[in-house]
Amino acid sequence: MSCMHVFPNSSVSQANTVRRVFKLEGGRTLVQVNGQRVISACLNVEVKAPEFANLGKLGFGESKDVMETEGRVIVGTYARTPIVLVSGKGCKLYDAEGREYLDMSSGIAVNSLGHGDPTWLKAVIEQANTLTHVSNIYYSIPQVELAKRLVACSFSDRVFFSNSGTEANEAAIKFARKFQRHSHPDAEEPPTDFIAFTNSFHGRTMGALALTSKEHYRSPFEPVMPGVTFVEYGNIEATKELIQKGKTAAVFVEPIQGEGGIYSATKEFLQFLRSACDDAGVLLVFDEVQCGLGRTGHLWAHESYGVFPDIMTLAKPLAGGLPIGAVLVTERVASAINFGDHGSTFAGSPLVCNAALAVLEKISEPSFLASVAKKGQYLKQILTQKLGHNPHVKEVRGLGLIVGIELDVQASPLVVACQEAGLLVLTSGKGNVVRLVPPLIITEEELELAAEVLSGSLPALDGSNSK
Repeated sequence: MSCMHVFPNSSVSQANTVRRVFKLEGGRTLVQVNGQRVISACLNVEVKAPEFANLGKLGFGESKDVMETEGRVIVGTYARTPIVLVSGKGCKLYDAEGREYLDMSSGIAVNSLGHGDPTWLKAVIEQANTLTHVSNIYYSIPQVELAKRLVACSFSDRVFFSNSGTEANEAAIKFARKFQRHSHPDAEEPPTDFIAFTNSFHGRTMGALALTSKEHYRSPFEPVMPGVTFVEYGNIEATKELIQKGKTAAVFVEPIQGEGGIYSATKEFLQFLRSACDDAGVLLVFDEVQCGLGRTGHLWAHESYGVFPDIMTLAKPLAGGLPIGAVLVTERVASAINFGDHGSTFAGSPLVCNAALAVLEKISEPSFLASVAKKGQYLKQILTQKLGHNPHVKEVRGLGLIVGIELDVQASPLVVACQEAGLLVLTSGKGNVVRLVPPLIITEEELELAAEVLSGSLPALDGSNSK
């Protein structure tokens, strides 16, 4: 029996103490010792627990205890993967029993610098030792400095900080309506409606939820905010009929849809939206919560299209794992906002903003962005080579390091098989897309490992008939 082997040369300090044995089909095995790997399809992981896995310090005996306790004390909003993660370094995560995982999810596109980046850690520790939180009724230097740098590297003139992506979109909704009221001071009914698109995801709070197209997110909580019309993503003719002067306040669109299935807008579509919004006095809002800040190989996803919004929302990767959101706006939009129109207790704290400064400085380096673009092309290439022959694989798509593998069946069996092999990936779309959003620092060797595990795990789909 022939077998392909790849020997990545990357290593992580914790991994050097872990011996992993993978039992493969046909009696083959894969052994990883001291950072050296022989890569193939990997199932049924056995490990020797490293010293740092000590649940006893918090009163837990093993992972099962953590899971059982969670089931008793936490509201059941998450269908969790049965892994208790306790440590991370670079692109690796470790569970309570010492198993090592290659993280191709990065906290859903959050940990762009991986786990434990030393520059980020230094920024957090220094700021925690100086000043963690003050109310937004006072000035704080990290917040002002972060806003200054965001303005300097974007289309925007001003910034509002929040705690998350959904909060950023809530602020954008309010800003759009206030802008229209400000722009139509004599109108009895200024424009208040919004346009969003199929496969969209903008958040889970009531306003952002109203802009999210999937009914199963919205229906349990209806009525949500009225006045939202959904139209097919990318359909210029259908959208043209809906953008109406005097009625539409704003159009919300993701340049690349993450949760929706890794669909990219075309340049023609975004150019049309820009022109149509300008003609109708409508604001154009780009939601770059998942696709922004270096993920595509450009600092902002819309840069590759040469089309710029009036408002852009950010969140996930900005503070490297600490909670932050941001709304970037032009001066024209900001001029409609007055004291007291919006606010947040915790948003833009010195601690979080200092962490975000470290992230922004590293990611905005041209050489860093170029490396993301190169690795993204390489990832799609090797995925196409290793997976493209499989009849279940319909398409590999994406830009930079936001990549989707569309299947003709549900992706969950493949996700579980990868997890058992030490690879963490996500789903998106209608559950039939494997979503890969690894840390932007990932190496080509680690991408090879991920592709090989995905390829070797494809047989898990053969028993799946669910469309």
